[in-house]
Amino acid sequence: MTLNIDQDKPTKVAVIGGGIAGATTALHLAEQGIEVDLIEKSSSLISGPPICHLHAGGNLYREISLEQCVQLLRQSIESVRLYPHTLNKRPTLIVVPHSDGGDPNELLPRLEQIRAVYRDLVEQDEANRVLGEPEQYFKLYSREELDQLKLREQRAEPQDHDEWLIPFAQQADLDAIHYPVVSVNEYGWSVFRIAASAMLALEQLPNCQMKLNTQLVDMTPSGMQWLLTMDDGQMRYQHHYDYVINACGFETGIVDDLANTPRQRMVEFKAAYVTKWASNQQMWPEVIFHGPRGTPNGMAQLTPYPSSIFQLHGMTKEVTLFEDGLVGSCHQSSQPQLPAPLVNKISQGWRESVRVERSNKAIEHMSRFVPSYADAIEFGLPLFGAQQIPGNDETLRAADVSFAGEHYARIEVVKGSSALEAACKIVEQWQLVGKSKEVINGEPRKMSIEDQHPISCALTESQVVEKAQLLALERGYPTELAQVYGH
Repeated sequence: MTLNIDQDKPTKVAVIGGGIAGATTALHLAEQGIEVDLIEKSSSLISGPPICHLHAGGNLYREISLEQCVQLLRQSIESVRLYPHTLNKRPTLIVVPHSDGGDPNELLPRLEQIRAVYRDLVEQDEANRVLGEPEQYFKLYSREELDQLKLREQRAEPQDHDEWLIPFAQQADLDAIHYPVVSVNEYGWSVFRIAASAMLALEQLPNCQMKLNTQLVDMTPSGMQWLLTMDDGQMRYQHHYDYVINACGFETGIVDDLANTPRQRMVEFKAAYVTKWASNQQMWPEVIFHGPRGTPNGMAQLTPYPSSIFQLHGMTKEVTLFEDGLVGSCHQSSQPQLPAPLVNKISQGWRESVRVERSNKAIEHMSRFVPSYADAIEFGLPLFGAQQIPGNDETLRAADVSFAGEHYARIEVVKGSSALEAACKIVEQWQLVGKSKEVINGEPRKMSIEDQHPISCALTESQVVEKAQLLALERGYPTELAQVYGH
């Protein structure tokens, strides 16, 4: 294999990994004129773990702190402003079954606090109004109110919480749950439309080179720079970079080892299942049935898409979670080692028998709460992958970036909505962009997200959906997963 050495150029950044963290970082830097190479071993961007909703406010997680909830809310709003055509605007129902043992009333103080923060953010900047009206952020439902909704017919395009709840009221087992039920504007987030948005924007930015199908082989310090060795399958070559950003998701530890920058972290493998419920002709919200994680009564999650296709999570070891699926790093390596069968799923795909078995287990798990869901069938490849969790707290959800030395950073997002904040912190830490010359009240004017990202924010919905559907087909998924759902 030939070895070509490309001479270094001034102020150039390498972003390793083209998942949501790497693609968002490359986009943020390139939109501001920074020279970036985005190095991704796959043939397209953002194809990692399943994303189905924003996690705005983190209100689906009872175990995380209010501080993390507020951080996720702000990050989610900023991410939607960067990727404006990626939302599926339907609410999420938070339901506490009798099998859970919890009390839904315990959720209410947190929801009130999140709504208050959202209200403040909208008052500060009207562009933050991406989750609907703050006063309608969530709504509570008693058993009597659901019984009334049972009698109504749903319009083709539901417009409010009441209309979205009609199919749930008619088909869920209302005797098996505690009250109130909470409907919250936790919107869906389309991973295919995020990928399409990032790729379309980066293709228009001449100062960002997307090096797809390219593997990082080695990296060594070279004065104040890094010398990276890459392999594109045809040729091995080297290039100097002033800064390296490790955005390799669950494989972040591999690059940490190459850079000799030890870091403790965990990795968790998860999967969600694509199913079709053909007998359903209604528009469902997302529904979260709470349950103790890792037990047979673990959380069940129903995520709707067009044409009665639903994505299912079940936080049991028979559905979404896997035996030895959560692993930690060790003193010898910063990269946690998943069991070989899970690594094989990521690199080689799923055996059909396992895919069908787990999809059917997911359908069975959901039908405990929505009995008519037993009619659904598995509908192809699961959405799957592994996510990193920096440190040793498996409940951590709001995380962004850490630095090692002056020219190396790791993006360590757990949720995709944290990626833009990580990128902003890198630009600030390394002072990659000069401060605004316009001064307001003695301070440099802070540019809006839209001002900073004119290419990304100028994309049209039709452009994004068309590209997203192509990506879904290329990856073996129904195009409905890329289409807009909700109003």
